[in-house]
Amino acid sequence: MSETRQATRNITLAVTGASGSIYAAEMLRALAADDRVDHINFVASENSLRVFAEELSISGRNDLAEKLLGSPSAKLRQHADSDIGASIASGSYPTDAMIILPCSMGTLAAIANGLASNLIHRAADVCLKERRPLILCVRETPFNRIHLRNMQLASDAGATIFPAIPTLYNQPQSTAEMARNFVHRVLAQVGLPQPGAYQWKTDVD
Repeated sequence: MSETRQATRNITLAVTGASGSIYAAEMLRALAADDRVDHINFVASENSLRVFAEELSISGRNDLAEKLLGSPSAKLRQHADSDIGASIASGSYPTDAMIILPCSMGTLAAIANGLASNLIHRAADVCLKERRPLILCVRETPFNRIHLRNMQLASDAGATIFPAIPTLYNQPQSTAEMARNFVHRVLAQVGLPQPGAYQWKTDVD
């Protein structure tokens, strides 16, 4: 457990305008509650604000992360997507992993093609150039050829494509449970396995 803590202490969570704000809320809560995480850099795109309002009835930009958590957190720092000079835009800043959840097709396209017009794009680009974990939880259906091509490009550059697809084999009883299990799977990808996470068990003779 101590090795995991040393490997993953500083996480960037970005939220874009795709549907699925419940995933972002569950991810933020899990990171805030995890003692192995010391710092959370949170960035919400302009388009994500409308999705939060429509899906979770949460509005406002400045204290969005605190509203999602339900209380302040000392480990949390929220950045404006327009702040291209924020800490996470620099390769010298020690980010251990970046998760974009949900990741819109527009954000995927920008990352896949090396564009950096805002902080989310730039921070993702930094993760790729510094060989740091970048998890893109893409959210769209169906995928067209441009989406698939961009996913291939991003994967070739080093990103992990992790579609926001909930599991059913664990028989979730609510959308919150579905989102939570998905978040647990994403966090396992960056070395933060969660207590109580569902694990598939094979039959024993």
